[in-house]
Amino acid sequence: MNDLKEKLYTIPVTDAFQADCECPLCSMYHELETQSIEYTMGPSYMEDDTRAETDKVGFCSHHIKQMYASQNRLGITLILDTHMNEVIKNLERLSKNGKPATGSFFKKPAYTDVKSYVDYLEANCFVCNRIRNTFDRYIATIFYLYKTEGTFRDTFRNSKGFCTKHYGMLYQMAGSNLSGNLLNEFINDLNRLYLENMKRVKEDLEWFRDKFDYRNQDAPWKNSRDAVPRSILKINSVMLDES
Repeated sequence: MNDLKEKLYTIPVTDAFQADCECPLCSMYHELETQSIEYTMGPSYMEDDTRAETDKVGFCSHHIKQMYASQNRLGITLILDTHMNEVIKNLERLSKNGKPATGSFFKKPAYTDVKSYVDYLEANCFVCNRIRNTFDRYIATIFYLYKTEGTFRDTFRNSKGFCTKHYGMLYQMAGSNLSGNLLNEFINDLNRLYLENMKRVKEDLEWFRDKFDYRNQDAPWKNSRDAVPRSILKINSVMLDES
């Protein structure tokens, strides 16, 4: 990353780590997902470049449900209509051993037969791709800030840890972004944060369970009232609406 990009992504990363959240990366991903759904179902779906991409890649099952829930029935109808035209056109040609018209969007054909085209559709999603581009930069910013700013290292160490998925992601990527003593320091911080906070949430979950025992009916709830959604976030990387 150059200096401009580093500064551009610093604020959302810092804000997420300063927030009261069980996984800052889940928080950042959730915010990007919300913004991407709003963008897709907003005026952008009438723009030629956006429609050209949604026509080609479509959407995963998770995000098409969120798009449908946005209540923009006309928007999703137009998006689905032209995407279905693209799918029908390509599969008609491929099923006859023809070649799809990929255009200049691809440097080389992304699919050459029915199976590779269906696999391509299954592996792609306009919303996922849009999120991934920014989320990857957020991850790079975490390592950059940890390496260059002592204040962020303190903020990192005082966070509530991470979900299992994002713990593994940071662990795997650390060696490509840090080295020497700083890498060892990061891994030690990461391991401690993950394990200490997983155990903390597990204790809250156990007390939530024990509160259903009649012998504990008059005991305080402590920090267990929202233990179930917090446990789901830690294990499944899902942020539930607790309202």
